Amino acid sequence: MDNEFENQTSESSRFSKSVLIKLALIGILTLLLLIPSTWIQSIIVERQIRQDEVKKEISDKWSGSQLLEGPVLVLPYKQLISQRDTTGKVSYKEALTNVYILPETINIVSKASTEILHRGIFDAVVYDTKIKVNGKFSPIELKKSGINPANILWDKVKLDIGLSDLKGLKNNPAITLGDTVYNVEPDFTSLSLFTNNLVILPNLSSNKNTALDFSFDLDLRGSNELTFQHVGKSTSVKVDGKWDNPSFTGRYLPEERQVSDEGFTATWKMPYFNRPFAQQWIEDDAEMHSQKNEASFGVKFLLPVDQYQQTMRSAKYAILIILLTFISLFFTEILNKRKVHLFQYVLIGAAMTIYYTLLLSFSEQVGFTIAYAIASVATVALIGIFIAALLNNKKPAIIFSAILSVFYGFIFVIIQLQDLALLFGSIGLFIVVAVMMYLSAQLDWSKKSPAPLALQD
Repeated sequence: MDNEFENQTSESSRFSKSVLIKLALIGILTLLLLIPSTWIQSIIVERQIRQDEVKKEISDKWSGSQLLEGPVLVLPYKQLISQRDTTGKVSYKEALTNVYILPETINIVSKASTEILHRGIFDAVVYDTKIKVNGKFSPIELKKSGINPANILWDKVKLDIGLSDLKGLKNNPAITLGDTVYNVEPDFTSLSLFTNNLVILPNLSSNKNTALDFSFDLDLRGSNELTFQHVGKSTSVKVDGKWDNPSFTGRYLPEERQVSDEGFTATWKMPYFNRPFAQQWIEDDAEMHSQKNEASFGVKFLLPVDQYQQTMRSAKYAILIILLTFISLFFTEILNKRKVHLFQYVLIGAAMTIYYTLLLSFSEQVGFTIAYAIASVATVALIGIFIAALLNNKKPAIIFSAILSVFYGFIFVIIQLQDLALLFGSIGLFIVVAVMMYLSAQLDWSKKSPAPLALQD
């Protein structure tokens, strides 16, 4: 009797050790599968970089993102600068600087039409837009700035606007200042207000006044993004676009916006209190483009689906899916009292790793959602058939396939969510752990398994 009890105890001990050893090996295998998962994430990053390169190539040939800056009135100004030599003698030298005046009001209306250009399997968003600009400059502030009007060279005044990519201009712009129309020309002097300076040269020596109305139209094209600069005491911008997935960027959000399947409308109305520029200033060199990020705003034309971002988010859950699948398979073989060899775990892990290459390759062709369905169905079917052959029983294979389908469906839901992803993910994992705890409680771990879980035949 004692010998029989000792034999049962010994068998139970060996069974427990066998289970623990196999669980440990499954854990090690799961960690090893992190290596190919990391390789797959590197491939996704490479494909994403290639997409960005193609977008840049298309932008270089079409036109890049457009930023409209200005207008700014530039008044050449003579100053006397004192100099002291080594003997202490003071002398005065005449130097030329500029007085810069920003608009009192500026109103911009833009109507953009977009299209998608294709290069192989990659896409880029480009647009054509017609922009109407009008406004008014304020009178020069003489007392506040200590400016002597007699030192202003009124015959050498410039009105300057900036455009980030001149290749996008489809017309030869003309600016109306006061009652006169002037043709715009590029400026290649030392003036460095903007990256690309377009100027007119009005002669204001007859009236010597800066309180002038202005207006001009631009017909241009660009890609990805259309932005403007807040330069007026009162700046008003309205943008209409035939694009259903806009992203409003920059320092200022629109005061009003409407987005529908047909397109969007956005309106900005801003005072100058939060503008990083003074209304009027004197400097030797004023580089407004160095502060353009502090005063720019606009709209970015996003592609509806970024399959690489979603595929990367899915790949980051690879370790979780593999671990849960292995644990489910382990419980399946315990409950069905049939052994699954460790090498067969390796094959299932390989199938679940290749899943992400399927997802990546198909998503580039048919989009992420359809690709996710194709890769998931193919992987679940393959593993389900494999389990049915291993256990020689269709019922546990069907149940295991259903469990695996729930896992992939759960990950898909999390990927679609943004703000609630952490909440739903935590609840889902809590439920999974609860189910695993329930199943483990149903097993008698002290009994001998009818089919021992040996690691090799």
